[in-house]
Amino acid sequence: MDRSKLVALITGVISLALALGYLLLVQILDFRGDMVPAPLSMQPAEWLSASLWENLLNRG
Repeated sequence: MDRSKLVALITGVISLALALGYLLLVQILDFRGDMVPAPLSMQPAEWLSASLWENLLNRG
C-alpha cells in the first residue's frame, strides 16, 4: 500500500470517528429534553433598559 492510499485511509477513519462523535453528542444533547427560555426576571438586558427608561422619566 503506497503512502497516498494510507493517508487517505487514515483521513477517512478520522472523518468517520468525528462524524460518529458529533452524532453521539447531538443525541445526548437532544435527549435532555425541550429547551425552556429563561424567565423574564433572569434577562438582564430588559432589566437594564427598563431601569434606564425609569431614570430618564424620573429626571424629566
